[in-house]
Amino acid sequence: MEKPLSKTVTKVVKLYDPRTWREKGLWWTAGLFVVTYLIVITVLGIFWSRSPSTFDVREKAASLAGGDTASLVTGTYTTAVAIGIAETLLEKPGGYLSNDMTPPGLLLDNIPNWEFGALTELRDLARSMRNDFSRSQSQSVEDKDLQVAEPQFSYDSESWILPSTESEYRKGVEAMYSYFTRLSDGNKGDGQFFARSDNLSAYLAVVEKRLGSLAQRLSYAVGQAQLDLSLAGDPSAREARPTPEVIRNKTPWMDIDDVFFEARGYTWALLQTLQALSIDFEAVLEDKTAQRSLDEIIRELGNTQNPIWSPMILNGTGFGPMGNHSLVMASYISRANAAIIDLRNLLERG
Repeated sequence: MEKPLSKTVTKVVKLYDPRTWREKGLWWTAGLFVVTYLIVITVLGIFWSRSPSTFDVREKAASLAGGDTASLVTGTYTTAVAIGIAETLLEKPGGYLSNDMTPPGLLLDNIPNWEFGALTELRDLARSMRNDFSRSQSQSVEDKDLQVAEPQFSYDSESWILPSTESEYRKGVEAMYSYFTRLSDGNKGDGQFFARSDNLSAYLAVVEKRLGSLAQRLSYAVGQAQLDLSLAGDPSAREARPTPEVIRNKTPWMDIDDVFFEARGYTWALLQTLQALSIDFEAVLEDKTAQRSLDEIIRELGNTQNPIWSPMILNGTGFGPMGNHSLVMASYISRANAAIIDLRNLLERG
């Protein structure tokens, strides 16, 4: 009986030893820190993974003009949208996440893909503003602010230091602000925006290709076999290397949600851009009887921003029992793209 008693006494002594409590306190503190850290990054990750909502184009332009709506001339709405898209990328919950090197941003992929889609549209818009909307003819001089803004938005989207992506994009935003001010200051010789049908058609030609590519990539979620039509319609055409007559494409299972959120980000930005263009190009659209066509495109793009009620992007097989979010998104995008083709025909033919 003595040995068990001595062991019991030893345990009691250790239990009340201050050093034992200090050791336990250290482990409890470390464990509590880890659990708290995991909870915090999980909550932040969920909060940051929410796609930003759209903003009101007219309200954005009016706020930039300080409430002076009389100064909102042709081009100010489109410029305001470019600023709004860029500021949303930089200032939404969590900020810009594509270049994050620490959790939870490092662990997220849906919003970084959404950011890339929105950024693609911003880059296309800035390029069109620099090359087309702000120039009267092909031999005219580039706008000094758009000459700065366009390459800034084309900077590496994943650079986190020296310089960071955010710092370069903010320079682009500052240049856009300067262009907006020059457009609306009443000085006739300082800043221009030309709302012509050929300028709008040139921009829509880029949009048409973007939407066509996204629709194809989304449809690859279930696998697709396509005939090679690369040289169709031109008997003298040649290609660098031969391609198979039947091309089979299928998006890897782990990449399906990436393509979906990239498309959702691009259409989010495009939706607001077209709303702004419908205001700035109102006279042109009315002259071509094309306003309703653009309204239909905007309506279709609005469907791409409907709430997602599923906790994950589903990849059902066509007419199978499970839904397929990618095919639904591809349907909306394809319908919008078909309407854009019709709109371009209206603008070119009159």
